[in-house]
Amino acid sequence: MADPKVYDVEREAFFLYWTEKSAFKETYAGAMDTVVVEGQHLKPKGSDSKTVLIFMHPSGIMNLLPMPNALAAAGIPCLTCGSRYPNNDTALIMEKVILDMGHYIRYAKEKLGYEKVILAGWSGGGSLSMFYQSQAENPTIETTPAGDPVDVKGADLIPADAVLQLAAHVSRAIILTEWIDPAVADELDPEKRIKALDLYDETAPNQPPYSADFLETFRAAQVARSKRIDDFVHDKLAFLKKTGRPNEEHCFVVYGTMADPRWLDPTIDPNDRKAPNWCYMGEPRVVNMMPAGIARFCSLRSWLSQWSYAESRADGPKCAAGIKVPFLVIDNSADDGCTPSHAERIYAGIGHDDKERHTIKGATHYYIGQPDKMGEAVTLVVDWLGRKGMLV
Repeated sequence: MADPKVYDVEREAFFLYWTEKSAFKETYAGAMDTVVVEGQHLKPKGSDSKTVLIFMHPSGIMNLLPMPNALAAAGIPCLTCGSRYPNNDTALIMEKVILDMGHYIRYAKEKLGYEKVILAGWSGGGSLSMFYQSQAENPTIETTPAGDPVDVKGADLIPADAVLQLAAHVSRAIILTEWIDPAVADELDPEKRIKALDLYDETAPNQPPYSADFLETFRAAQVARSKRIDDFVHDKLAFLKKTGRPNEEHCFVVYGTMADPRWLDPTIDPNDRKAPNWCYMGEPRVVNMMPAGIARFCSLRSWLSQWSYAESRADGPKCAAGIKVPFLVIDNSADDGCTPSHAERIYAGIGHDDKERHTIKGATHYYIGQPDKMGEAVTLVVDWLGRKGMLV
């Protein structure tokens, strides 16, 4: 069998802008009531494909990630799309991110002339893509979880033609809850810790491998901590409203966001990941408190929309239940961020039978130094799109 053609890829930067009324400004500087987003169009030279893959993350920049570049080199055009919250999710509202995604899809169809648009949900873009598609197919949302108006229902979102889940996790809110440190006893002083729940105290009574009873207690304590933050957020929003300041905000720090027993006990949600005492950002104990940890800096509204276990709507499996288009789920057996249960929950949540799941043996989350694994994933995507009639 001949090697597949490798295309040179032309990289074209572009930006989109539109007017969107808001009671307050949530992104730094720029014109009031104007949203600007930036992306890149990865165009295989010599390809006449009318199919495009949309890569988008709630806050991450996708331009240089291996997957979109490898797929473009395989002949499939890609848009790598930034939200209005690039590299800063402090004030991020998921409902507004799907509005941003809608503008990219409209641009791809109406300005660039693509006939098939495929959502390529990589990592944190997985639940985003499912949230978008569920609302594009059945729009219902008119307010954020904090009660602010956001007209998703009236946005006329264009549904995509298929959804890919590539090394994706179930949702930002769920991963935070499964990673949050329940040993933090005081939100203002993370040095005050509950010894029985402290994964990083070698003198604590529970050590890996962890018992089923301890894990049940630990997981319940994680959900309870998320609920306590919910209560704080609602109380603060109510106070601001009561005192005549409904459009003001309050920002806060969430300490301890990388305390998942999976990182210390590789028998939990087992795969081929590097273990123990390792996660996708390094040593978990260090990441647990470092500034770059997830959800470290939050606003009230963003917490509810993005991180709240009880209130965030961007729940991938729940959103997948009502989606009608075909799904392809690819996970990596050495992924140290999205362990197998994420792909299992996503796949189980899809509410129809037009779905496939494949696992890339030995592949890590980012495919760094693994061009053969990357090639395997690209081949699976291209083959599946071809079989589904999505390559035009």
